[in-house]
Amino acid sequence: MAAPKKSSTRGRPPSITRERIADAGIEMTLPKLSFVGVAALLGVSHIALYKHVANLAALREQVAEAIFERWQAPPLATGKGATIEGDLFTFHRSLRMLVEHNPGLAPFLVSHGAKTPEMVERIRQHHAAFARAHDLPLEQAAWLLSTVAYHCVALADTVYARHATMDTSRRAYDPEKAEAEFDRGMQALISGVVAQSRLSGAPATRLR
Repeated sequence: MAAPKKSSTRGRPPSITRERIADAGIEMTLPKLSFVGVAALLGVSHIALYKHVANLAALREQVAEAIFERWQAPPLATGKGATIEGDLFTFHRSLRMLVEHNPGLAPFLVSHGAKTPEMVERIRQHHAAFARAHDLPLEQAAWLLSTVAYHCVALADTVYARHATMDTSRRAYDPEKAEAEFDRGMQALISGVVAQSRLSGAPATRLR
């Protein structure tokens, strides 16, 4: 009797993976996200998608987490000219672009309840790296970065989410002017929080 043929371990890659779900969700954007839409982009039924993601809220969370995971915080400046203000300004610019290119992400960045444990851990690691780079207590570094991030993301979400729906028939939207105003405002905020941080004094414990 002939031996039974072994089933091949090779074949088509799975149609539904975490990476492909994220790609489809990012393409749709968070505000327009739907099970039917993501399933259509994956070439599967929305019933099949439900076997991998419990509900729409979980789908949004998964896509938002993937967006954040793919973003890399800008490298911290090194050398003689490196300053806390300079790193905070570069940080705000990077976050601003992240929000501009990913509508609907802002609530996941500014709300404690919306962040996944993985997002929280990445934020903690960035706080620790910033603290070490500038010889700051972790609490102080976290406050500086969180304050800048909160205001930057909230403002970026307002500027980039709403100008497209404004009535510009009487006054044209000037993106260059908006960018310049944004930069000036964030520079003022950064100068203020750094000054306040220095005046308030630093806790004794520092990261090494």
